[in-house]
Amino acid sequence: MESLDFLLDYRTTQNSAEIFWDLPTTATSDCLYQVYVDGKFHIETSKTHASITDLSSDQSYEIEVFILYSGENSDKSIGKLTIHTAHEKKKIDITKSPYFCKGDGKKLNTEQIQQALDDCDKNSYVFIPSGTFLTGALNVHSDTEIYLDEGATLQGTDNPMDYLPKIPSRFEGHEMECYRSLLNLGNMDHNSGYNCQNVIIHGKGAIFGGGSSLAKAIAKIEGERLKEYINALGDRIKEYEKPETIASRFRGRLIGMNNCQNVWIHGLTLGFSPSWNIHFVYSDQIVTDHCTIKSQGVWNGDGWDPDSSTNSTLYACDFYTEDDSVAIKSGKNPEGNIINRPTRHIRVFDSVCHFGHGLCIGSEMSGGVDDVRLWNCDMGPTWSGIEIKATRKRGGYVKNVLVRDITASHVMMHSVGYNDDGEGAPTPPVLSDCRFERMHLLGRFLDNNAGKNEWHNCPSILLCGFDVHGYEIKNIEFKDIEMEEPADGFEDIHTEFCENVSFENMKIVQRQS
Repeated sequence: MESLDFLLDYRTTQNSAEIFWDLPTTATSDCLYQVYVDGKFHIETSKTHASITDLSSDQSYEIEVFILYSGENSDKSIGKLTIHTAHEKKKIDITKSPYFCKGDGKKLNTEQIQQALDDCDKNSYVFIPSGTFLTGALNVHSDTEIYLDEGATLQGTDNPMDYLPKIPSRFEGHEMECYRSLLNLGNMDHNSGYNCQNVIIHGKGAIFGGGSSLAKAIAKIEGERLKEYINALGDRIKEYEKPETIASRFRGRLIGMNNCQNVWIHGLTLGFSPSWNIHFVYSDQIVTDHCTIKSQGVWNGDGWDPDSSTNSTLYACDFYTEDDSVAIKSGKNPEGNIINRPTRHIRVFDSVCHFGHGLCIGSEMSGGVDDVRLWNCDMGPTWSGIEIKATRKRGGYVKNVLVRDITASHVMMHSVGYNDDGEGAPTPPVLSDCRFERMHLLGRFLDNNAGKNEWHNCPSILLCGFDVHGYEIKNIEFKDIEMEEPADGFEDIHTEFCENVSFENMKIVQRQS
């Protein structure tokens, strides 16, 4: 695999900081890390992130992180950086004059909350106190900070009319006009740069969307509008997975970001969007941490979806999602091939999938995916575990994926046949150069869709490439992998159309209950 740059980064509020870093290539599973602030020891942790509190506002601090290897008495610096806390800001309380929002869960507060957001500048922040504040779609501009206090819920309605007019968006790989998200940041344009920057959405509260009710209402409206088109597809409807797929593509998200840079989402409970929850397109430096993301009961309810985006990080999050917890994308053929904006430099670590599909790359990956790192996550009770997927028509590539210190239901790299509309690329996709290390694989997956809770046996590792010479899955490494005993009639490893796949120190262990 290629040598990848080391990440050491941070985000700050007025009085606190979050520091996060890559798992060093030399790290073992029992390493510890020590964080120093201005030369003084602050905290020791087994995680690759640390919270620093009780800082002064508008001040600089020197941070250095050391790694301590098991059995060694001396530590080694893995990097240092200077952080600067934010300055004190004026509070814009949405329940005070001139906004007078009501947190009773009944009054619609869209206009008042939007006015507060419009009034926010670099020297102020929008404060949402305890209560349930009902709202439709909201726009968030650059240099905005939103803080939700403990007990505060920003609750999206389930009325599609509250999310009009439609705006340019991208869903399942296609640029199209969609209903607005609950929070909308930036304006989508694949030919331009960033037009929304430096936004913080944080606190101890929750942001919830209109959920399944809103999703079904939008699909009904759009299904009627497109009835003749859908009927005219005939047997080709199979390319779309199912008939309601087309009508459902117009749903908005919970937090939709287009052409954004430096957005920090921290500490919140998020969920029940009509579709995906956090989705960012043509964006850079999107950081999400210490969040709980939920979408039980919402079909297609992904958690965190980087889409033709770069340098973005998720950590210390808990997922209860009906679909993919993390879904990494870059467009669908032929549009994704033509726009050709890859997703690069994505980090996901120190997180748990309690429910859902796990981490997926694809199937919309026609613009390419490069440099994804995943470590220290529990993805055991999931449908997909870790899945890299594409259809033969996609084109594009997925390469340089590094996975370490993970529990997962299984690992899959394979071709799929669903969600396959669109003109085919000239060649199949290239899936290559991935490393999987220090993993525990269950060899079974949990079907928890639509209220189910059923385990099904499967291979611990499934690699199935394309039956076209030169487009096999290639250059894949597995090292120090524990696989639970396969069920009767199942292989622990299944491969087809692969080239240069290596297995080192593979162990079969007793199946856990």
